[in-house]
Amino acid sequence: MDENPPAFPARAVAWVMAAVALVLTLVGVLVQIRVPAQWQPHPPLTPDFGVALTFPLTGAFLVSQRPRLSMAWLISVGGLLGSANVSFTALMFHWASQGDMGAAITARAVQLTCWAVGGLLLAVLVPLYSPTGRLPSRGWRVVVAAGAVATLAEVVLGLLRPDPDPADYPWPTVIHNPLQVRGLVPYYGTAWDVLQFVIQVCVVAALASLVLRLRHADPVTRRQIAWPLSVFAVYVALYLLGPAMWLPATLWTALIPFAILFAALRYRLYGIDTVISRTFVTAGLLGMISAVYFGVGAASSLVVSGYHQVAGLAAALFAGAFFQPLRRVLQRVVDRALYGRVGDPALLAERLTQEVRRADPADALASVVTVVREGLAVEGVAVEIADGRPRYVESGQTGPSPREVPLVWHGEPVGRLLVGPPGARRFAAAHDERVLATLLPYVADVAHAVRMAADLQRSRERILAAREEERRRLRRDLHDGLGQTLGAMAMTINMARISLAKSPDTADNLLRDLRTGMDAVAGDIRELVYGLRPPALDDLGLEGAVRALAEETLPTGTDGVEDVSVRVDGDLAGLPAAVEVAVYRIVQEALNNVRRHARAARVKVRVTRSPAGDGGGELRVTVADDGVGPPARLRAGVGLSSMRERAAELGGSCVVTAPETGGTVVEARFPLAA
Repeated sequence: MDENPPAFPARAVAWVMAAVALVLTLVGVLVQIRVPAQWQPHPPLTPDFGVALTFPLTGAFLVSQRPRLSMAWLISVGGLLGSANVSFTALMFHWASQGDMGAAITARAVQLTCWAVGGLLLAVLVPLYSPTGRLPSRGWRVVVAAGAVATLAEVVLGLLRPDPDPADYPWPTVIHNPLQVRGLVPYYGTAWDVLQFVIQVCVVAALASLVLRLRHADPVTRRQIAWPLSVFAVYVALYLLGPAMWLPATLWTALIPFAILFAALRYRLYGIDTVISRTFVTAGLLGMISAVYFGVGAASSLVVSGYHQVAGLAAALFAGAFFQPLRRVLQRVVDRALYGRVGDPALLAERLTQEVRRADPADALASVVTVVREGLAVEGVAVEIADGRPRYVESGQTGPSPREVPLVWHGEPVGRLLVGPPGARRFAAAHDERVLATLLPYVADVAHAVRMAADLQRSRERILAAREEERRRLRRDLHDGLGQTLGAMAMTINMARISLAKSPDTADNLLRDLRTGMDAVAGDIRELVYGLRPPALDDLGLEGAVRALAEETLPTGTDGVEDVSVRVDGDLAGLPAAVEVAVYRIVQEALNNVRRHARAARVKVRVTRSPAGDGGGELRVTVADDGVGPPARLRAGVGLSSMRERAAELGGSCVVTAPETGGTVVEARFPLAA
């Protein structure tokens, strides 16, 4: 298998070939520099220089990693032939300039063979076998056979080439071909053009094989194929344009083996879609901004003749003004081309907004997850909401190891977005940070809304449960306590009436017992009333009731709290009854916690009513102590939960914190209507 560890002989052979290729390249460059000007090759730089510089080393490295990969050996051998072509081309002209035509003729034969065979290996076979080292199907053997036959015919025809007319020869002396066949003179040019055309057809067919692989491959393989496809597409375009484009073709050819290396070794493929996207956007911006700059500069020069500085400034201002809009338009075009309509971040954001508007939070989350999955072209997306009751909404299958993206709403973590593997589409946008950055705020908003809706529902359920529990308690107390006591009192009255005439002493004892029972009834009624609303609020007001609670906190002995101070800012008169009860109960519970757990010496209670504004103001209650503070992992018991629920029922909040100075701070806030 291709993934087996590299065998030492294969690795050694590949690196020896690379070393020989580099020596040949160096010899060719040094020799060509010393060749007289009239014997310099035309053009002096060909794509074989690009082959000689990068193909041997990358081929040897690929062989050392995967020695049984046929494509690795094609790159290594093709790189060696390209280096030999560079070297023997320079030697041919060097020996010809020195008059050693025998050596020049031999060098020409070697150069011709290396050039033709190297072109077949690198321009036809490498694309056909990329990136897996196997042909797409058996039918492509026809292209291999056609290329091989055309290359062989090309070598034979070149070796039998008749000597050209000295008048048309660009160098001082014709390098005589001892194997020439003069009978080929009328047909040589046409035959050579036909063979070149067949080779070009094979090169284009090899490129087409990559396109077909791309269309029928899975998403990971599709991204893998995109690397060699992109570089070979540019190379084929430059190749078909002819010698006029050989300089950029040489530079581009040097990049081809690196793209093949990335694809063959599957190095996460380095986001080929991102590379294509940014390349297109950058090139488009350079072209359009340059056109705007020079166009405005030229127009300004005509209008303001002689003031080139003004023209340059105007051109720069116009180019700067067009930069950002052009970038957005080009980026949107690329997103449409690579990902389709669902991959356009703007369209995704608009669709998410519509889904959120049409549904309530619970249903909107499922709709949003579906939109995100389709937009990112992945097999599955899930949202996990961090809540008291963990909520998990999934669309598709995220797989065993999904990508985790935190959802943050205004600095508060609300859950996680789980992104599955890429789905079946041209390119997977799952790891495109621009798309994710656009979608995350919407998903976080919906996740937060779901949390709030769940909290509200749980609060409603607790309120209903508390109300029913309170009704049950009142019914039990009235029936079992007050009802039975009143029944007993009625029987005592009847007995007293019967005994009044016959036994006044008995009647007197019965009436005394009745008086005691009435005191008990009065006590029960006070307890019932106190459970509904503390009497201290009506008797003393909120401020007085809070101060009374503070006094009750002080112990009668020497241990415990030494001082409880109460500070009230603002007018507490006219507060809603529900707010007064909530404040009283929260202060009461906080002081009870201080007395039981804090081991504090001093407690400060502060009640502040902010001035009424457009929103009606706010009431803030703070209970701070200097005790040991809450435990590292605070568990919300009945008391803490009760305080938070009382505040939440009125639209407020209650938090328990541990300041750096020590102790515990309970702070509750209540919004007040205007």
